[in-house]
Amino acid sequence: MKITVIGGGPGGLYFSILTKKAMPHCEIDIYERNKPDDSFGFGVVFSDETLGEFLKRDMQSYELIRSEFAYWDDIVVARDGKKVSVAGNGFCGCSRKTLLKLLHQRCQEEGIRLHFEQNIENLEPFKDSDIIVAADGIGSGVRTQFQNQFGTQIQMKTNRFVWLGSTKPLDAFTYFFRTTPFGSIVAHTYQYEEGMSTWIFECSNETWEKLQFEVDNENDTVSKLSEIFKNELDGHPLITNKSHWRQFPHVTNKNWSYKNIVLIGDAKATAHYSIGSGTKLAMDCAIGLSDAVIANPSNVQAAFEQYEKTRRNPVEMIQYAATVSLDWFENMDRNNQHPFYQFSFGCMTRSKKVTYENLRLRDKSYTDKVLNEFKEINQFESNSAAYTPFKFRDLIIENRIAMSAMGQYQAENGLINDWHFQHYTSRALGGLGLVFTEMTAISDEGRITLGCPGIYNDEQTNAWKRINDFIHKHTKTKTAIQLGHAGRKSQISKNLIAASPLPFSENYPTPSEMNREHMQQIINQFVIAAQNAENANFDMIELQAHHGFLLATFLSPLTNNRTDTYGGSIENRLRFPLEVFDAIRNVFPKEKPISVRISATDWSENGISENDVYAISKAFKEAGADIITVSTGNTVVNQQPKGGRMWQVPFADAIRNTVHIPTITAGNITDIDQINTIILSGKADLVALGKPLLLDPYFAIKAKAYEAIENIEAPISYEKGIQTLVSSEQTSRKQIEKMKRALKPKSNKK
Repeated sequence: MKITVIGGGPGGLYFSILTKKAMPHCEIDIYERNKPDDSFGFGVVFSDETLGEFLKRDMQSYELIRSEFAYWDDIVVARDGKKVSVAGNGFCGCSRKTLLKLLHQRCQEEGIRLHFEQNIENLEPFKDSDIIVAADGIGSGVRTQFQNQFGTQIQMKTNRFVWLGSTKPLDAFTYFFRTTPFGSIVAHTYQYEEGMSTWIFECSNETWEKLQFEVDNENDTVSKLSEIFKNELDGHPLITNKSHWRQFPHVTNKNWSYKNIVLIGDAKATAHYSIGSGTKLAMDCAIGLSDAVIANPSNVQAAFEQYEKTRRNPVEMIQYAATVSLDWFENMDRNNQHPFYQFSFGCMTRSKKVTYENLRLRDKSYTDKVLNEFKEINQFESNSAAYTPFKFRDLIIENRIAMSAMGQYQAENGLINDWHFQHYTSRALGGLGLVFTEMTAISDEGRITLGCPGIYNDEQTNAWKRINDFIHKHTKTKTAIQLGHAGRKSQISKNLIAASPLPFSENYPTPSEMNREHMQQIINQFVIAAQNAENANFDMIELQAHHGFLLATFLSPLTNNRTDTYGGSIENRLRFPLEVFDAIRNVFPKEKPISVRISATDWSENGISENDVYAISKAFKEAGADIITVSTGNTVVNQQPKGGRMWQVPFADAIRNTVHIPTITAGNITDIDQINTIILSGKADLVALGKPLLLDPYFAIKAKAYEAIENIEAPISYEKGIQTLVSSEQTSRKQIEKMKRALKPKSNKK
C-alpha cells in the first residue's frame, strides 16, 4: 500500500507511525510545507487519558513525550488577584516544536520518508497513491480544493484570541481573568517546559475594538497585554511567534473522505482550545484512521467507512462540548458578575462534561468553598444547593426541584379525575418543591386535545381544589397552574384563532387572525381562569406563552406577520401577551407569584432572536412577572433543535444573568448532580423535571437521601421507610463514587 500524507503536524506523523509499525511493507511519504525545526505556537496539552492511549499504542512515542513534558495536577482560576486551586486534574504540557522533533525521530526509526519545505498545491503527482491523508490544518488546501465534495462548513466565532509565550513559570494550568474598563480578558496559561509557558489571551470583539488592538501589530499587543497582566506576569516578558489576533474557525465536514482522500486533524474538525488541545483531537483521529486502515488493508473505502463510523460521534461530542465551553468565554462579561467561587465553578463546569460531583471527588476542599459561598448568599444551611429554599413574593418553596408541566390527556370535557389526583399528589408526596399542572385551558375551545383539562367552570375548579387541599394538608409542596390557550395548535376546535392566519402545518386548518373582539374575549377568559385558580387554592400561576400556542404566536416573527400595532417590532408583538399578563396579575392575589413560560428560540431560521428574548423577559419582569420558565422550540414544524444533556440550560442562564430575573430551566436533566451543578453555577434558580418523574414520583425524596440531608421528612404513614431509604441511597452513592474513582485515568507523572 502506498500512502501520501499532506501535512507534517502531530496528527499526520502519528498516523504514519502507527500504520507503518503494523504494516511495515507499506510506503508512507509525508510532505510538510515548513522546515523541520519550524513551529508555530508554543505548547500543546495532553490529559492523563490521552497519554494512557499513547502508552498502549506506541510505547516509544509515549516514553519520548513523557521525558519532555511538564506535568500538573491543579487547575487555578484567578480573577483580579483572587484565586482558587482545584486539584485532581492530570494534564501535561509539551513544547510543540519538541513534540514534532520527537515524532520526526519515530518516523525515521520506522522508515517513513519525510519531505520538508514542500507546499503541495496539486495532487496529480500522487494519483497512484492508495490513500492521500489531508493533515494540512485548519486552512487545509486539500479540503478547500474539494470543499463541495467534503461538504465543508466553517463558522467564525466572535471572540478574538492571540497565542503568546512567556518565561513566567507556572505550577498549574491557570485561567487569569482581568476586568478592565473595556470588558473582561482571560489568559489561558500553562507551562510546557522548564522556563517556558503558553499564554493564550482572549476577549470579546467589542473589548478588542475598545482596546484598539491591531490584528498583526505584535509590539502593540505585547505592550497592552503586559500592562493589563503585569501582576500575573510578575516581571516576565511576553514572547511572540507570528502572534496575530484571530477568531476561532469552527470547522465541520459532512463527508470525511472523497475518492482516495481522507481528512484528519483540524482539516476535518476543530475544537476550541478552551476544552483541550486540537493536537489531542488530531492524534485521537490518527489512531482511529490507522486502526481502520490496518483492519482493511485491501479495501480503502471500507477503511474510510470504519474510520468515520468509529470517530464521528466522539468528534461531534467533543465539538459540542467545545462549543458550549467557548460560549462561556464569549459571555465572560455576563459571567463575571457572579461572586468569585460561583464564577470559578461556572468556569470549571462550563462544558457540561464536569459536574459538581466530579469536582467534589477530585477536590472536596474546593467544592466546599463553592457550597459555603452559596450558603452564605442564601442564608441557609444545606449540604445540597438543590435543597435550599427559594422565595418569591410571599411564597417559599422548600427546595429547587419542580415538576414541569406534562400533558396527561386523561381529562373528560375539561374535567380532571382520579388519574390526575394520583398523578399530582404522588409527586407532592415524593418531596418536590413545586408542582406545575399540565397546560390547563381557559376555555373549552382553548384545549389542545379532548383529553386536556380546563379551569373555566365551577366543577373543574372544585376538582383542582380537591388536589390542592390534599397536597397542602399532607406535604410542603407548592402548586402552580399553567394557564393557556391552544390557539392554532388546537386539535379539537373548528374555529382556530392566532396572531396571524398561518396554519401550524398542512394537517391543521388555517386560523383566523385575531381582532380586538377576539382579544378582549381571550383576556376575559384568562381573568376568569385566574380567579378560579385562586378559588382552587393554587399557590402560583404560570402563563403559557411558549411552544407556538396562542400567546406565543404573537411573540415569534415566524407566526406573526401582522401590520397593525400587534405586529412588526418586538414591542408590538409583546402588546397582547402583556395585556393578558396585566389582566391576570390584577385579579390574582399580590402575595402570590406568577411565572411566564416562553420559548427562547424557535430552532428555525428567521425565528425569534436573542435580543427579542431579552426584550420579552424584561417586559414581563417590568409588568410584575416573578420568574421566567425557559423552554425552546415547537413554534413551527420545520424546527431543527439541538438536544443533549441539559440542552436548554444556556438559554435560562442567558436570560437570568442578562435581564436579572430568576429562571426555571428544563430539558434532559436527569439527576441531582446536574441539578446542583446548574444552581451552584448561577445558571437557573429552579430546575423542572419532566420524564424522570413519570415513573419515579419519589425522585426528590430519594435524591435528598442520596445527598445525606438531615431531617428527611415524609408523610407520617411513610416515616418508617426513611432509614431504609437513606441506607439504600447512601450505599448506592458509595458504589457510584467507587466506580468513578476506578475509572479515573492513572497519573502519567514522572
